[in-house]
Amino acid sequence: MKRSYKIFLFTLLACIISCSKFEPSAPDNNQILDGPVPGLTTDEHKQFLRGDNAFNAQIFTVDNGLGPLFIATSCGSCHASDGKGHPFTALMRFGQLDQTGNLFLSQGGPQLQSKAIPGYSPEQLPPGATFSKLLPPANTGLGYLDAVSDADILAWEDPTDANGDGISGVANWISMKSYIDDRSNSIPLNGKYVGRFGKKASTYNLLQQTAQAYNQDIGITSTYEAIDTYSGNASDPEVSNQTLADVVFYLKTLKAPIPRTETSEILSGKQLFITTGCASCHRPEMKTGSSPIAALSNKTFYPYTDLLLHDMGAGLDDGYTEGSAKTFEWRTPPLWGLGLSKNSQGGQYYLLHDGRATSIEEAILLHGGEGDLSKENYKSLTNDEKKKLIQFLESL
Repeated sequence: MKRSYKIFLFTLLACIISCSKFEPSAPDNNQILDGPVPGLTTDEHKQFLRGDNAFNAQIFTVDNGLGPLFIATSCGSCHASDGKGHPFTALMRFGQLDQTGNLFLSQGGPQLQSKAIPGYSPEQLPPGATFSKLLPPANTGLGYLDAVSDADILAWEDPTDANGDGISGVANWISMKSYIDDRSNSIPLNGKYVGRFGKKASTYNLLQQTAQAYNQDIGITSTYEAIDTYSGNASDPEVSNQTLADVVFYLKTLKAPIPRTETSEILSGKQLFITTGCASCHRPEMKTGSSPIAALSNKTFYPYTDLLLHDMGAGLDDGYTEGSAKTFEWRTPPLWGLGLSKNSQGGQYYLLHDGRATSIEEAILLHGGEGDLSKENYKSLTNDEKKKLIQFLESL
């Protein structure tokens, strides 16, 4: 009996070892966008996990506050694996032509809620409203961008193109939400503050981004964004301040994308990225200032953005804007993680603010305005050089 039991255990162990060979191996850390920044404390790891659960696992229904008007039923449904969104998950902002503000706030602006729970009708775009279709961005590395000082961002401005390189980036000066505390390194101007998040850099920080997303995307009210998107009246909070704090912490402490390879071809492509002028707006390197999260303080990182607005030409002018940005101005999007974008986009690229570009080359060729010179420099490259530059971008 004892011998039979040993044979059984041996056979079971052999089966487990054998079967484990057929299990898929965990992906390398540089092949995924999610995961925490290094250096978090035990308590910070716990908060990261709470935020991860709220962001990716909590599904809203009629029973726990969904809608009545909404776009999505969870945070993660628009940011699969913390990556870029797909045209199917795009949202629409409408109603502002210039710096005078949104003229359609009484008609559902600034965001179109295209879905509704039973018994309600989704919103329709009001006649005469200009609009932009916007794809959800990737979430990773946001805490690093949040911790960059205003002084650095403003130092990169060149509104009159004083250096003659054709690049004249400017900050988007925005009004501060009443529930937002400004950063210790903020530099306000005439009661306005430097925005850095969103396609137009119209959002100050990740608390504002998160509270607005719950409200405008899912129809969930909070003490921060208490107005119900359907009735226009204040509503009891449907998500707690603690949950919002956890989600904000999660977004702040998602790791930066990790470059995947560094072959000689990719290093050549990086040099071409610089010599063609792409790096003038897509700044390779930044540094954080001090942060309440020690793991984010005084770090050098490589996002490939300057967080500034740039004139992108008539072809990318949707006639809609936010804050002080003009309709043809867009914030330089970070390029880190670009090569992993297809993983969350169904296997195909959808790039630029509305996903109209289905390849990296197409996105480059759609640059206008301040991007004209670098676009023409790219077009003058040999096919082999273009290939190396694209390989570099896909390695980020």
